Amino acid sequence: MTATLVARGVAGGHGHRTLFESLDLTVAPGDVVGGVGVNGAGKSTLLRLLAGIDRPPAGTISLAPADAFVGWLPQEHERIEGETVAAYIARRTGCAQATAEMDAAATALGDPTASGADDVYSAALERWLVSGAADLDDRIPVVLADLGFDVGESALMTTLSGGQAARAGLAALLLSRFDIVLLDEPTNDLDIDGLERLEAFVRGLRGGVVLVSHDREFLARCVTRVLELDLAQHSNRVYGGGYDAYLEERATVRRHAREAYDEFAEKKADLVARARTQREWSSQGVRNAMKKSPDNDKIRRKASMESSEKQAQKVRQMESRIARLDEVEEPRKEWQLEFTIGAAPRSSTVVSTLSDAVFRQGSFTLGPVSVQVNAGERIGITGPNGAGKSTLLRALLGTQHPDSGTASLGANVQIGEIDQARSLFVGTRPLAAAFADLVPALDAAEVRTLLAKFGLKADHVLRPVDELSPGERTRAALALLQARGVNVLVLDEPTNHLDLPAIEQLEQALESYEGTLLLVTHDRRMLQAVRTDRRWRVEAGAVTEL
Repeated sequence: MTATLVARGVAGGHGHRTLFESLDLTVAPGDVVGGVGVNGAGKSTLLRLLAGIDRPPAGTISLAPADAFVGWLPQEHERIEGETVAAYIARRTGCAQATAEMDAAATALGDPTASGADDVYSAALERWLVSGAADLDDRIPVVLADLGFDVGESALMTTLSGGQAARAGLAALLLSRFDIVLLDEPTNDLDIDGLERLEAFVRGLRGGVVLVSHDREFLARCVTRVLELDLAQHSNRVYGGGYDAYLEERATVRRHAREAYDEFAEKKADLVARARTQREWSSQGVRNAMKKSPDNDKIRRKASMESSEKQAQKVRQMESRIARLDEVEEPRKEWQLEFTIGAAPRSSTVVSTLSDAVFRQGSFTLGPVSVQVNAGERIGITGPNGAGKSTLLRALLGTQHPDSGTASLGANVQIGEIDQARSLFVGTRPLAAAFADLVPALDAAEVRTLLAKFGLKADHVLRPVDELSPGERTRAALALLQARGVNVLVLDEPTNHLDLPAIEQLEQALESYEGTLLLVTHDRRMLQAVRTDRRWRVEAGAVTEL
């Protein structure tokens, strides 16, 4: 089935705070709309509205046909206790709900008092067939095997690693049969192979897609239009063309807006200055005319009064011209993350060494590995999910000891880390208190001031850490890097959950950072932008220098 989704004059927000309004969007078959904007601009809120999860406070959202199958895949994988991979896929594809609705409709058929049961059952059966539930059990093992997912469909979601959970999420997407697909950060935790499969899937869809992503290369390869939610200007705009065309057009639009305001401000300032001068001349003329003059100087006094009246008329004309100016609102400068990475005294010449080191974790083995990291080296690390990249980082940092071989950490090593799970900030304590514990040298006011620089203000610092979004926890981790002095920086998928401006600022901060860097990322544009001295590839438990 082909379907079209239409939003007209839609507003969205949280509580009494409106994030966007008067939003118009049409998603037709074959459209791939990329939603962009800073964290907190309302991108996920919009997807929930388009999916029908929430109702918009203003505007309308309609589907044609009205029974089109809309799939919404949220940002986090919602790992439910006791849920297997197969059950998770059934839920994410909408097959579980379609099956439940058909079972309920079938039960109602046996109730003689139920009116219209036949029609309800027919509609439920049609939706069940459209969802792909009829052969889902047969399709699941085929897709999981193709993705290299080797833990089995009966494994519990809560036992999976981040990469495995991302693969399960990708499998759910590949197995889905939605008419309209809504994706919130689908690239998080996917490796290069997973990203390429996702791109092929999105490009091959006949139905419409609305996706939110901070992966610049993914956006450039997939989207046909860009919807920008501009929190600073409190505006939204749809740009035709792909992502790179959007960047060029946005720069042009912003330049023209600034030029229009500057021209307006200059013209208004000129008119105001001229009006002020003429007002002073008029006032001076009146004062001179009112001075006591000889009786025989009436002609001169009359001339002076007439001159002052003419000046007053010019003032009124100038004020009228100012009032008739078309007001141009000054473009508001959007909040921008600006930070540096705190420096510590240089570590020992050799930061970390692994010699024939082997690390075992369940059925997985990394090694034997023999590598050395020297002070000041910048190493980019890539490889598929499950290959051992995070294990390698723990080994180099001395947090996981080898089962055989040796591992040693150098002297005076001050480590700053953003791990894949953002595990520094978890729990029920307020953010301000959790952050203060990690930086005891800062008092409470300094902690709040620092967090505010990273966009974490009063409504964030008092909330339990577990209630913060992944992007907010990532910004808290970045704030910690600025507060602490580090000489070894370890970043494991740092761009996950960060918005585009923050990613670009992180790249700039890394350019000026002079310590040792270990960077694990699947962000293809970050790999191009960040300067590295060495490249390691981790695959099948082995580390290879490229």
